[in-house]
Amino acid sequence: MSKSVLEREALAAFERVIANTPGFRARPGQLAMAKRIASSMAGITLGAEAEPEPTRAIALIQAGTGVGKSAAYASTMVSLALALKTRLLISTATVALQEQLMGKDLPALAAVLETPFAFALAKGRGRYVCKLKLDRLQAGAVGEPDDDFFGPDEDLAPAPSVFSEQLSGVDPQLRRSSLYAALAQALAADRWDGDRDSLNQQPDPRDWATVAAERHTCTGRHCPRYRDCSYYQARSRLAEAQVIVANHDLVLASVGMKTLPELDNCLLVFDEGHHLPAVALSQFSSAMDLSNLRWLDKLPKTLREVSSKLQLALTQDVDTLAVQLKQALRDLAALLLVRLSPRPGEHQALHRLRQGRLPPELQQPLALIGGHAEGLLDALEALGSEIKTRLREDMDTAAGLALLYARLGQIAPRLQAVAGTSRLLLTHEAQPLAKWFEADARSGLLLVSAHASPMVPAELLRHQLWHQARAVVVTSASLTSCGSFDYFLQESGLDGQAQVSTLMVPSPFNYSTQGQLVVVQTTADPRDAPSYTAEMVSELLLDLRRVQRGALALFTSRSQMQAAIAALDQTLRPCVLVQGDQSRGRLLAMHQDRIEAGLPSVIFGLQSFGEGVDLPGALCETVFIAKLPFHAPSEPVEEARAEWLKTMGRDPFAELVVPATGLRLLQWTGRAIRSETDQAVVICYDRRLLQQGYGQRMLQGLPPYPVSHRPGLRTGQLLAP
Repeated sequence: MSKSVLEREALAAFERVIANTPGFRARPGQLAMAKRIASSMAGITLGAEAEPEPTRAIALIQAGTGVGKSAAYASTMVSLALALKTRLLISTATVALQEQLMGKDLPALAAVLETPFAFALAKGRGRYVCKLKLDRLQAGAVGEPDDDFFGPDEDLAPAPSVFSEQLSGVDPQLRRSSLYAALAQALAADRWDGDRDSLNQQPDPRDWATVAAERHTCTGRHCPRYRDCSYYQARSRLAEAQVIVANHDLVLASVGMKTLPELDNCLLVFDEGHHLPAVALSQFSSAMDLSNLRWLDKLPKTLREVSSKLQLALTQDVDTLAVQLKQALRDLAALLLVRLSPRPGEHQALHRLRQGRLPPELQQPLALIGGHAEGLLDALEALGSEIKTRLREDMDTAAGLALLYARLGQIAPRLQAVAGTSRLLLTHEAQPLAKWFEADARSGLLLVSAHASPMVPAELLRHQLWHQARAVVVTSASLTSCGSFDYFLQESGLDGQAQVSTLMVPSPFNYSTQGQLVVVQTTADPRDAPSYTAEMVSELLLDLRRVQRGALALFTSRSQMQAAIAALDQTLRPCVLVQGDQSRGRLLAMHQDRIEAGLPSVIFGLQSFGEGVDLPGALCETVFIAKLPFHAPSEPVEEARAEWLKTMGRDPFAELVVPATGLRLLQWTGRAIRSETDQAVVICYDRRLLQQGYGQRMLQGLPPYPVSHRPGLRTGQLLAP
């Protein structure tokens, strides 16, 4: 089929969706987006036969709020995938967008397209129960103590999201036994499909880890529960689907593993694509725990028992290696504690290695750790390889062998983390890694850990993603910073690539009549945090008294937000809901209930409330921005990158801080106008937005609000725009 025919069919699918959407209003930007996707994607070539010179296309499209980007890309890309007899992979960054695609957008599209298609949601293996593990825990097999299948240790602090009733005053063993019995009964009665997300109440992550399906513990087709495995049943649904919805983490983690469609033989959409650089860094970071080492006491016993049942001699003296590894990890922790001295009253400390250079006194301990860990890994991998060989040769022993493999798999991730982290810490290249150590006593126990991470995402994405993918749409409401795609192109590794095209689609909202941006000219310098915060809080309190319905106040730090909370009087405090006081969903529901009851309601939030929160109409008529959301390099990876840029004579403030702040400010101001009928005001208390050159750059990248400035309390009355 020719490029022109494919392009026409893709646009026809878009028009069919539009014609069948009740109450649709014509959106020129949405049509422009659909046209760009159709024209750029229709000429690509897929599959191995296209080598050595395949035709590629990567379209970056910033679509402002209200454009309807999911309808534009879903209709055109599904049509192209069906015509090319390939599949479409849609990747998102949030569960909310996945739910929208699976529950609304794709069903609506399937109802109007002439060619039927199936769609499915892809999740990581760990979201599903391993029935073999659950069977074993329920059976309590003689001679194989249940604690061999250990999850995270009980002496670690529980995750904050765990339901309190599962933890308060309940014996851990009783908690686990009750959970596993309930899960087994629900499976047997077909009341549960094995998907953790479909449980009415989420289990303690420590308990779930013991029964989760994991790659390291899975023998796949050789497992006796393979035919009714929850994960592989979900995989079979993926194999039958023409459209798969996943998330960025899963897509990057699955490259080359055949879990998802091959990137050179499918169409690919990254919605919320501005998250890709951060996801890439997190995927390739590594860490090892230097404090919680009980697993090393269990490791030799497990390896000996597995080798005995296989009647196979171990290739290493695992008892000695485990003792040596544990001692080496303890020795390293002792050396690090000298560098990790928490400030008075604090329970956390961090030490980053400047320019990624490892001090001489740490090199030998890390070399010992790496050597011992590699020796144990060799023994473990030899046993694992033998089990796989026997599974292929003798299916009659599959059940026992699968259990042995699962026991090894419980150990593998921790051992690999130790080996991999020590290897990275000992590595030094022209572009250094970020390397740091942490101490954390918040749980009442002192936990020491070592970390290493790449600091520039561009090369990771170029190697892992872009050189394989053939047809990609990357879209978001915030791909540009300061009015340009340059920052995202550089961070994502797409700068200078001929196959990349960019399109900025403005929002259909009329910002000149629907909104206003007011910049308050405070007297205090924003860099003088105590004076500035005091003045900003005074201004904010004055504005809060004018709120009649819904508002959102965004702060750049928790201390800044706490200062505002402390200043609230008895009249204002009942009107304010604070991020962290309850779950996000509960807080938003309370906010809506108050406004529907005719009461004013203001949400105080931090960065996570500046993105992805949808508060249309009366729910948010004012957005207060306490300060320009500068995020000076403070995390170890960011600090390391800034330091590296300085060594090359470059300016990290201009290259990293300003564009990242411009992107964040675009997201924050985007909370104000969410529909064609909204009326909202954005009030920013940072004068630098108008007075500094970088502030003017950021302003150019914002929606076209009418801008006015207001003097602070100390300097007079409102000035004209």
